[in-house]
Amino acid sequence: MSVETVSPVFALDIGTRSVVGLLLNKSQGLYELVDVEIIEHDQRSMLDGQIHNVPAVAAVIQQVKEALEKKHGPLKRVCVAAAGRSLKTKRSSFHLNIDNKPMFERDDLLHLELSAVQKAQFELAQEEDETNTLHYYCVGYSVLSYRLDGEEIGSLLDQTGQSVSVEVIATFLPKVVVESLLAALSRANLELEALTLEPIAAINVLIPPSMRRLNVALVDIGAGTSDIAITDEGAVTAYGMVPVAGDEITEAISDHFLLDFPDAERVKRQLGSAEQIVVHDILGFETMYAKEEILTPIQPAIKHLASSITEEILALNGKAPKAVMLVGGGSMTPELTASIADALQLPANRVAIRGIDAIKTLASLPSQTGPELVTPIGIAITAKENPIEYISIEVNGQIQRLFDVKTLTVGDGLLAAGVEVAKLYGKPGMAMMVTFQGRLITIPGEYGQPPKLLKNGEPTTLDAKLEANDHIEAVRGEDGKKAQPLIGDLVEDLPSYTVYINDKEYVIRGEIYRNNQPATLKEPICERDEINVKLPATIAELFAHVGIMDNELKPFYVFVNGRQIDLHQANPSLTKNGKTVNLNATVQAYDAINYDTEAKQKPTVSTLLEQMNMQKSINITVTFNGEPVTLEKSLVEVWNHEKKLNLSSSLSRGEELILKEKEAEPFLFQELFQFIEVDLAPSRYQSVTFRKNGKDISFQAPLIHGDRIEMTLVEKPSKNSPL
Repeated sequence: MSVETVSPVFALDIGTRSVVGLLLNKSQGLYELVDVEIIEHDQRSMLDGQIHNVPAVAAVIQQVKEALEKKHGPLKRVCVAAAGRSLKTKRSSFHLNIDNKPMFERDDLLHLELSAVQKAQFELAQEEDETNTLHYYCVGYSVLSYRLDGEEIGSLLDQTGQSVSVEVIATFLPKVVVESLLAALSRANLELEALTLEPIAAINVLIPPSMRRLNVALVDIGAGTSDIAITDEGAVTAYGMVPVAGDEITEAISDHFLLDFPDAERVKRQLGSAEQIVVHDILGFETMYAKEEILTPIQPAIKHLASSITEEILALNGKAPKAVMLVGGGSMTPELTASIADALQLPANRVAIRGIDAIKTLASLPSQTGPELVTPIGIAITAKENPIEYISIEVNGQIQRLFDVKTLTVGDGLLAAGVEVAKLYGKPGMAMMVTFQGRLITIPGEYGQPPKLLKNGEPTTLDAKLEANDHIEAVRGEDGKKAQPLIGDLVEDLPSYTVYINDKEYVIRGEIYRNNQPATLKEPICERDEINVKLPATIAELFAHVGIMDNELKPFYVFVNGRQIDLHQANPSLTKNGKTVNLNATVQAYDAINYDTEAKQKPTVSTLLEQMNMQKSINITVTFNGEPVTLEKSLVEVWNHEKKLNLSSSLSRGEELILKEKEAEPFLFQELFQFIEVDLAPSRYQSVTFRKNGKDISFQAPLIHGDRIEMTLVEKPSKNSPL
């Protein structure tokens, strides 16, 4: 009968100073440490628990792995823990109806716990600022309490009832911390078996649930970070981290004694066992110091480390705990326990360093039992007892890890990758603003296309089941095209009406104008175009539309002193439905319009003045030698440029005239001769005399209406005649 062999658990503690690898076997409820391999980094490739040089860290992991493989065979999967850098803690609860279920089994319990963790992860994402692009992985959780039908209970296994709930405290790290860790494992050809947090790993092996009713702080002091976990009232109540640890002490020694960092690290380690320490500084001098001579100048650094740890403990716990346990290589810093006890005002025996000899589930102890192995062993045991398993999928070419809660969907995978499906829909095409018939309207672009979802190359849906190693591709839908309308998309049918012009029927159809220019239905519309459909509204527009408009049909007008004067008497004959109208008259369907361009008069200056109601002249009548004579004097002058027009001068359409008005002045006697013909040339035998109303008159004498003028010829006496 063959006996099935169980592979040992391979765990790695990837620290700031070194990488610890170990193999652990479980037998009859106890664990046996099979082997341990510790290799230090040859450069500062990690800082504050964060990998800064993935290839360098991967090289050290590879060395640890190969050293163990030489003795124990191939190693493919590994359990690791992340430091508490940028740690986020979130409490959450999840309720489940188990009515008609015969018993609550282990798988059901795991589903309940992990559902609570997923809810915590969602709530954490909701609390983060929307501008924060960090995404968090859950790296561990602890159960605070179980409830069955509303009552707290120790375990839900094999329980029946109507409803169950669990409250957990889950811890999260930024993806950058976890991804760099996984990248280093991948370079070393290792697969992740389980991931946890260093303080969780340590607390699970040092403080079992039966001890968690006590208010205790566990501090894992490494080289770069000090991770803190608090227990109280039967649960782990808080986790925290400070980026201050053993390297602070090493740097203080390096600065004070002018030592290279590796040399300072060796001096720090000797402080725990040697009373005299030889120091080789960077100048080549060798000096022997007593232990106290080295401790004294680094006291401020030790105090700073202690105060950083105690301040975080007080912030997490709200008060000093009952006791403090220290693990990790940095916990062996001389006088650190006393400094922490003083800061928390605890008795000295309430702050202690714990080694692997305090792990009760460890069957046998190796020769090295210091605190630096507590966390690596805790990682291995935690991975075995409380596995946090992930499934790996690929979303748009990026590896994502999700809790395997047996109900994962494609939608869950997209959410884990930070892909918001709503934002995968194509954007609507750009709209266009145009003015149609005087009204501003919006023409929308095409709708965006929905996203294309593929699972393993095949079309899928958001609620499709998700399995390990699935490949999801979310292709953003195409954006809609911008609006590209034609004029015909706005104008369905062109309006029309029928009229009769000089007894001929005309069907008048609307015309399209774009930006006041003629257009067609097939022409494209551009942004901010003005589109109008026009029908002739007046007789003038109608005549222009049918092409019978000529100048003879337009109103006859001239410009007088810059003002337009319409000469109605000169207009052609134009009627609508038998009534005289002008070209501005409106048109409606079935109107009968008639015109005659011959029925018109040639306008003159006199016509213009009559229409302007202007007095053209004044006149009086007098008698001359018994005959009536009418005298007339003009009151206006009309000029075309430099030419003076008389009253009978013909006018042309659009002619520009200058009109000058004159004041009325009295008629003078001398003006009479403009209207009569008299030979006034004197002879040597005659002379001329004039009399007005029987009296002598001069040439400048005024005349009024009715005056009588007489002219008499008088012969001159001859030179030979007697006096």
